[in-house]
Amino acid sequence: MTILVTGSAGHLGEALMRSLRASGRPARGIDLKPSAFTDMVGSITDRAFVTQAVAGARWIVHAATLHKPHVATHSNRDFLDVNIAGTLTLLEEAAAKRIQSFVFTSTTSAFGAALTPAANEPAAWITEDVPGVPKNIYGATKTAAEGLC
Repeated sequence: MTILVTGSAGHLGEALMRSLRASGRPARGIDLKPSAFTDMVGSITDRAFVTQAVAGARWIVHAATLHKPHVATHSNRDFLDVNIAGTLTLLEEAAAKRIQSFVFTSTTSAFGAALTPAANEPAAWITEDVPGVPKNIYGATKTAAEGLC
């Protein structure tokens, strides 16, 4: 009963892999970058790689993403490919393999300008009722990927 963790070389993915392995849970980490917590190196945009990575998994925790710092170094097309098309590929393979659970990690960047407090307020309170107002391609693509999920 393997848990597949995407983005296993990133901050969240590595933390998940550390915790899962420490608790004795069978976990498989995938990422573009090799790391001590990456079992398979490849891209979530590569259908053949995803098909292989999902094989034998029962659950998926999807933490792989191009994120806010990448806005300065990657094209909008890269964000569309990874954050939207890559998520769709994972979802389609999860459905085909009858994965029991798919957890998608999003971001506060999906809310963007909605996080700005009202005048004289210490914070903006975010609930499911607050519409997102993404400020950049990162927030927009994460919002779109949420919609796919």
